[in-house]
Amino acid sequence: MDMSFFAPRYMDIGAGAASRIAVMLGRLGLNRPLIVTDPMMVKLGLIARVTEPLDRAGMVYTVFSETVPEPVDRVIEAGVRFAADLDIDCIVAFGGGSPIDTAKAINILLAAPEGTRMRTFKVPVVADTAALPLIAVPTTAGTGSEATRFTVITDTETDEKMLIGGLGALPLAAIVDFELSMSVPARTTADTGIDAFTHALEAFVSRRANPVSDSYARAALGLIGANLRAVYHEPDNVAAREAMMLGATLAGLAFSNASVALVHGMSRPIGAHFHVPHGLSNAMLLPAVTRYSLHAALPRYAEAARIAGFAEPEDADQLAGAKLVDELDTINFDLGVPTPEAFGIRRDDWYGRRAVMADQALASGSPANNPAVPDAAAIIGLYEAIY
Repeated sequence: MDMSFFAPRYMDIGAGAASRIAVMLGRLGLNRPLIVTDPMMVKLGLIARVTEPLDRAGMVYTVFSETVPEPVDRVIEAGVRFAADLDIDCIVAFGGGSPIDTAKAINILLAAPEGTRMRTFKVPVVADTAALPLIAVPTTAGTGSEATRFTVITDTETDEKMLIGGLGALPLAAIVDFELSMSVPARTTADTGIDAFTHALEAFVSRRANPVSDSYARAALGLIGANLRAVYHEPDNVAAREAMMLGATLAGLAFSNASVALVHGMSRPIGAHFHVPHGLSNAMLLPAVTRYSLHAALPRYAEAARIAGFAEPEDADQLAGAKLVDELDTINFDLGVPTPEAFGIRRDDWYGRRAVMADQALASGSPANNPAVPDAAAIIGLYEAIY
């Protein structure tokens, strides 16, 4: 059996873990972080969940909060300029997937020669070098970015969402505190939750799956499948929030090592061209792509349906697979996921860009991991089907 596996060196998981950030930094020999976050975390005062422990420990930190949803190369370059002259010894990424992905990209670019563009590192290039230790503190249960060796950045000149992967994007450590997700709005809860389920499912059916990634994917499918609706409809449900946060991290570990597949390959161009939040574009695609792929990995999809609680243990594979697709449609309805048309995208714009989006999806490499490997025509057909 030949395989490689990648994960953060140190993970602190549980209620109140964020309050222990200074202890973690101290164990790692670090005490001068740059905190990368978003403006809302600063405005709402949520950043205090990490700055107050640092203040008590006498650690000096600097904050960069100019990140944007669905990070772009210009913000990364601004972050590099901001960080270049600072006396820092690590980066703390605090927030949802966008601040964490931004911090990863800043760290990779900081280690490159001055003037290097972010597009230099898009796949198939392997971005194995970063400037500083990175500690990720997620505030949403969804992206799993705290546990992965990937980041996604939009090239503003080409409207391409670039997948960037390598050890340079892997956090040294992660703090996974479900209490940080308790105040996340319902729409974000839904989108990030479906994103996490997609990570687990795609890792499980990926052509690059391995026994270790499978163990994480199975655990994530069970946790997320049982709690996704609860965190949306019962935002104060502590047990469900805790289960979802753990599930999202486990799903991140799974797909970081097995890779995502067609849903993510098709989702990134939707985000780049139409500014649809990543989790939401995944949700738009997941039922149709699963239906398209089902025949190519029916036993795997059926097992995923049983683990997630969407099918009965005694259900035959064909029935379990059908129940999986039906349940994905129902979840989208229950969680208010719109079609691209209902989201406000004009038909002419959608159809006019479908070929470019298909080419960009294929270029990312993710569709090649799918059980049913599509060509451009198949991807175009799926874009048409979900509109």
